[in-house]
Amino acid sequence: MLTSRMMLILKELMSAKSPITSNDLANRIQVTSRTIRNDIKELNEIILQNGGCIKSTRGIGYELEIQSSKTFKLFLQEIFQNSAVSTSKSPNSHEERVNYIVRKLLLVNSYIKLEEIADELYISKSTLKNDLVEVRKRLKSFKLEIESKPYYGIKVKGKEMNLRFCLSEYLFNRKEIWVDMQNQLDFICSKEEINKIKTIILEEAKTNEIEMSDITLNNLSIHFAIACKRIKDKNYVLLAPKDFEGIYNQREYDVAKQIVTKIEIALNVSFPETEIAYIAIHLLGTNKIANTNLNKQEFESFVNNTLKDIINEILIKIDNRLNLRLQDDEELFIALGFHLKPAINRLRYGMNVRNPMLDEMKTKYPLAFDAAILASKVLRERLGIEMDEDEIGYIALHISVAMYRQKMNQCVKRCIIVCASGMGSAMLLKYKLQSIYFNRIVVVDTIDYYRLNETSLQNIDFILTTIPIEIGLSVPIIYVNTILGTEDIGKIEDYLQNRTENKIDYVKEDLIFLQKDLQTKEEVIKFLVNEIKAAGYVDGSFGDSVLERERLSPTSFGNLVAIPHPMTPLTSETLWALCTLKRPIDWGGNRVQFVCLLSLGENKTPDLQRMYEYLIEIVENEQKVKQLICCKEKEGFIEVLNATY
Repeated sequence: MLTSRMMLILKELMSAKSPITSNDLANRIQVTSRTIRNDIKELNEIILQNGGCIKSTRGIGYELEIQSSKTFKLFLQEIFQNSAVSTSKSPNSHEERVNYIVRKLLLVNSYIKLEEIADELYISKSTLKNDLVEVRKRLKSFKLEIESKPYYGIKVKGKEMNLRFCLSEYLFNRKEIWVDMQNQLDFICSKEEINKIKTIILEEAKTNEIEMSDITLNNLSIHFAIACKRIKDKNYVLLAPKDFEGIYNQREYDVAKQIVTKIEIALNVSFPETEIAYIAIHLLGTNKIANTNLNKQEFESFVNNTLKDIINEILIKIDNRLNLRLQDDEELFIALGFHLKPAINRLRYGMNVRNPMLDEMKTKYPLAFDAAILASKVLRERLGIEMDEDEIGYIALHISVAMYRQKMNQCVKRCIIVCASGMGSAMLLKYKLQSIYFNRIVVVDTIDYYRLNETSLQNIDFILTTIPIEIGLSVPIIYVNTILGTEDIGKIEDYLQNRTENKIDYVKEDLIFLQKDLQTKEEVIKFLVNEIKAAGYVDGSFGDSVLERERLSPTSFGNLVAIPHPMTPLTSETLWALCTLKRPIDWGGNRVQFVCLLSLGENKTPDLQRMYEYLIEIVENEQKVKQLICCKEKEGFIEVLNATY
């Protein structure tokens, strides 16, 4: 049986174009070289029986040789199709171990010795100490810390409410979690008990006209389950009197009391008053009471003037910085109001919210995510509230919807046809064009060349012409044949899709750096910032702005790619500085080997969305990224970057 770490090693060997050393494999998989050598020895025994062999050459590295393609192909099909075979039930990577340790510490009430944890994970004490650095960082974000006591071990220390928020995050919310979900539920409460909790919540929500999504229902059920478990173990939420301010007089407190009363009977547990307030805090963080449905009248009564001013400031700042033209979008304004009011309640009490779409939002909608980060800055400045990545991701979702809505409204292009061969041929071209692009192009007029100077081009997107036009015009000109051919349709499609022959208009050849030996993301950012400064593109504040953006949310997007950038436009033109690394480095929990330092121009880029689409194409294309990383010459690098896949 292959462990998940062996699977990673096999994947690296299969994609390598040349032998790869144990040190390189260790860096990529984030374990020791010794671990890699032991795993490869075991892995080779399995591969030898399935049509392959891992060849080891001293001083050069490991290389996968296929001796029987048919046998090896069947072997691959078997291990990749059966997830139970391809995944080990033991945490192997640094990330898996960190999640395991956090969970372990949260679920024990007493001290636990480091030796015990190290033995469970089959790692050395020094490796465990390295993992604990990240564990402390994760716990600190929930205002928890690790207490160490000689001869006893370590345990988590902090407020009970913060501990529960952390429990719900790491027990149920981590995508990387390797243990079976039902096992976790069984540890807290039985399946029957969790179903009782859900039923009671749904009944009371319906009675009190509280709308909640499936995610909200699951969140609340999980928090109730954790509360029941912790109360039975005599661990209570202790809120100071000031923490109760504004809770007792809320309708959500009454609803919480009704839910708690029923759960006490169903699960034979007694909730103290402070625990009822704790549940009310969760309800304050759910969707609004009664049906929202983006209704303007309800919006006016639901959102106060302060929040309206904040939303106005958010949209103005986004438009000024990113030129997204969102200020007049009433649907977005209302959607943000309905979302932000409960979100502010969550954030004020330090509640964590699950966002299963976070990674996808960061990767596929980076422009909307950057806009949402600007929104988080406004909330911090106006209300003193710190917004985490999950909350930022939800705001980005609303903004991306608005961007798509805007794109749909702008997708129909208006054109004029210039044709010198008579009305018959002009009309043929018009109807041919509208038959192909019936919902994308409107032909406003068909005119002769001599009338062009007399024709207003206001609200015209482009001109389609069958004859050369030598005078300068304020709109794009596309030259085609009267009888549209494949090449003509391609030209029109290029315009509609904002295509250019060269996909790297933003790349400066003097800002391409290949195979650099840098060890940390800070080193990479410092190196690229210094190079951009030396080239005369930026001033002294550029680097600080890039690091500020990085602190708010890491800009690594998976597939070995990171796209750091400043908080605000600081260059006159939009540009990329590109860097590949000799070996992957850690960047906000992801391995990164291809870095694009992006700077949006102060002179607003008209096709900003298209530029981000180019970046997304790179981020999502594993083959292209690996080819770019392997390039050693700029000419080949640019050729790969510009290639169509």
